Amino acid sequence: MEIIKYLIDFILHLDVHLTEIINNYGVWAYAILFLIIFVETGLVVMPFLPGDSLLFAAGAFAAPQIINGQHVDGPFNIYYLIGLLFIAAFLGDTLNYAIGNWFGPKVFQKDYRFLKREYLLKTEEFYHKHGGKTIIFARFIPIIRTFAPFIAGVGTMKYGRFITYNIVGGFIWVAGFVVAGYLFGNIPAVKKNFTLVIFAIIILSVLPPILEVVKHKMKQRRVNA
Repeated sequence: MEIIKYLIDFILHLDVHLTEIINNYGVWAYAILFLIIFVETGLVVMPFLPGDSLLFAAGAFAAPQIINGQHVDGPFNIYYLIGLLFIAAFLGDTLNYAIGNWFGPKVFQKDYRFLKREYLLKTEEFYHKHGGKTIIFARFIPIIRTFAPFIAGVGTMKYGRFITYNIVGGFIWVAGFVVAGYLFGNIPAVKKNFTLVIFAIIILSVLPPILEVVKHKMKQRRVNA
């Protein structure tokens, strides 16, 4: 429970915790962000780690800041951030694909402690609906982002094709949110209400799967009526 509480606090107060990480670890903060993105995208049992919100917050810390009337460079370099976190996202999805390929179709046969069959089936349904572009779309949807490369690895997509979508999706996702944070993260209204902005990003990210579930429930009710 303590870990869950800390994780929620970390996500909702990313600006505070990133400041602590930068102050405590200096340049190694890049490695910590790299590890979080790699694990969030690479391990199918870690879909709850921050993704979109962390990229946005990191981008905000890369933006120049005004201190005592002077423009001062942020603690992160935006080019290093985009490059390193893109590599983390690419390697994460690649690892996830390899794990899915190793497990194979048998993973659908029962529930596991951290791997619900229901989530896998919903992700597979999403994949069949959108095809290979799922790997790109999924980057912007929590949970599906983590499960999509795993499902692709189970056997529904050839590795060569997967790599192409992985590169395109990973770059658009990382660059998009980091640049957004860089451009808007230090606007006074955003900076003052940073927790609310992070919360809004989370809500907007999980909205598509929630709407999909509601739509599915309504469809089932009509069928059973």
